Amino acid sequence: MIKYALICEADHEFESWFPDSASYDKQVKRGLVACPLCDSVKVSKAIMAPNVARKDQDRAIAADNDDAPSVPAAPAPQVKDIALLDEQQQQLRGMIRELHEKIVANTDDVGENFPEEARKMHDGETPARSIRGKASFEEARELLEDGIPVLPIPDLPEERN
Repeated sequence: MIKYALICEADHEFESWFPDSASYDKQVKRGLVACPLCDSVKVSKAIMAPNVARKDQDRAIAADNDDAPSVPAAPAPQVKDIALLDEQQQQLRGMIRELHEKIVANTDDVGENFPEEARKMHDGETPARSIRGKASFEEARELLEDGIPVLPIPDLPEERN
């Protein structure tokens, strides 16, 4: 795993973890990495200093500590939650999440078979019902051109990072 410091086109800085650098490149290229503040997908790596541990340095510190008198450790500072989104953004995301949950609860997931299932229902080959699934942009365009109503359901912001 690798953690990158990232920055969006609006100069918002944030961090994200990736399995490797190739995964980061692939996700950014597909527009899957978005700023948690403004949802911009124009994201790049920010300058960061790597934290590299050295074994020889660890041994030297341990040896120095063996000679030092025992001093109780200072209590860890209390960590306070920091809101990355203002209240209005949190409410909007909550409403989007609620709508998404209702759609998922009230539709059948047909996965990759969405275009075929939508056509069968439109042509009367199968009973009409509410479905959801995956279709390429081209498949969705063809369905709309043929008079078959479809509506894209965007991923939740948390699902893209």
